[in-house]
Amino acid sequence: MPPSHFTSCIRIATYHPLRLPATRLRSSLSVPNPSANSSRRLHITPKRFNMSDFAAYTANGAKTATQQEPIINGNAWDTQTNPAAFDFRSDVTTKPTASMLAAIQQCTLLDDVFMEDPTTQSLEKFIADLTGHESALLVLSGTMGNQVALRAHLTTPPHAVLCDRRGHIINYEAGGVATLSQAMVQPLDPKNGAYLTLEEIQEHAVISDDVHACPTRVIELENTLNGALMPLSEVQRISRWARENGIIVHLDGARLWEAVAAGAGTLKEFCQEVDSVSLCFSKGLGAPIGSIIVGSSEFIKRSRWIRKSIGGGLRQAGVVAAPARVAVEETFLGGKLAQTHIKAKKLEKAWADLGGRAKYPVDTNMVWLEADGVTISDPRWTELGQKYGLRMMGGRLVVHYQITDEAIERAIQVFKEIVTGEQGSFRSKDAEFNNEDMALKGKGVE
Repeated sequence: MPPSHFTSCIRIATYHPLRLPATRLRSSLSVPNPSANSSRRLHITPKRFNMSDFAAYTANGAKTATQQEPIINGNAWDTQTNPAAFDFRSDVTTKPTASMLAAIQQCTLLDDVFMEDPTTQSLEKFIADLTGHESALLVLSGTMGNQVALRAHLTTPPHAVLCDRRGHIINYEAGGVATLSQAMVQPLDPKNGAYLTLEEIQEHAVISDDVHACPTRVIELENTLNGALMPLSEVQRISRWARENGIIVHLDGARLWEAVAAGAGTLKEFCQEVDSVSLCFSKGLGAPIGSIIVGSSEFIKRSRWIRKSIGGGLRQAGVVAAPARVAVEETFLGGKLAQTHIKAKKLEKAWADLGGRAKYPVDTNMVWLEADGVTISDPRWTELGQKYGLRMMGGRLVVHYQITDEAIERAIQVFKEIVTGEQGSFRSKDAEFNNEDMALKGKGVE
């Protein structure tokens, strides 16, 4: 006689997966175990820097790495190859490393809304010291960092934010300046095609108490922007004038690490010139998530309030803060970014040798491709890159530290086929991913 329905339910409810044989349990749960296979070569986190070691450190991340480490198991979550090694779409496509996973496993798990998590507080103090500011606040993204900072600065309308027309806050942050800060944006086109100058800002900034005017309260700079540098000397000129006129300066420094690695100045030199900075951990540095904003203690206190109001308060924030610190130590301070600039220059030269040119200066890790008399559609770049096993999204190539030398050679073969029709040895008839999924949709590229 079959068991009653009630008895069957009890058996199902009391079934425990630990009664499975070990081999079946691992296969059914598919949970990666970093230490399960001792033959795998995992990157081990080096000894952490003590805070005292940074007291006299200039935060110049342009030192040369001793050697270029091969990207083996770049994804700590149990894959043998790193798909980011052939992905030129953006530097957000890097995969977390085994040492980041190890840091997550070892982090503290206390509440950051209560301001009691040691891992998070340590990261915030570490970055504040590194940038020369009083305090710092962990946020979930670069967009959140910029928007929280602007909202903290802008208290009572009418007020305006002056920025580069190509900047992230106006093109890629869902109109947050308007919806969160009720601010008007004053976008400018830099005449030199690379960065805003003091003279352009002086011409367009509104310094007036006339009832018809919307006064400029914040000048928002971005460095780097489209891979091009804003010189430290120009930042200093703009900041000096802004202070004289009671205008706040915020720096979108999502890729400021790249400017420092290129030798444009130290992190402290750039950051001390502005009232607040947003720095990203998940772009070129390779952390899975997170950004941070720095500024005065009073500014960070208000920013914490704003962050909470838009749902950015984190409980066990250590799982975000721990890999972010590894990313700063290993990628920025470890000197890996400079290698990406060398590879970007190689791509620029290869394109120039074929008669093309870069749309913007290749100062860091981005290469924007264009050519006279030739229109190459974004889908064409995507489709041809796919045939060479590359992920591309239009004529913008972003080189990150997990891009391999082989990926660079494949990209150069794509260039040759685009211009001359010559097919390279890496070309394959079979696509490894869906071309439609790679197509550039809408205006955004981030």
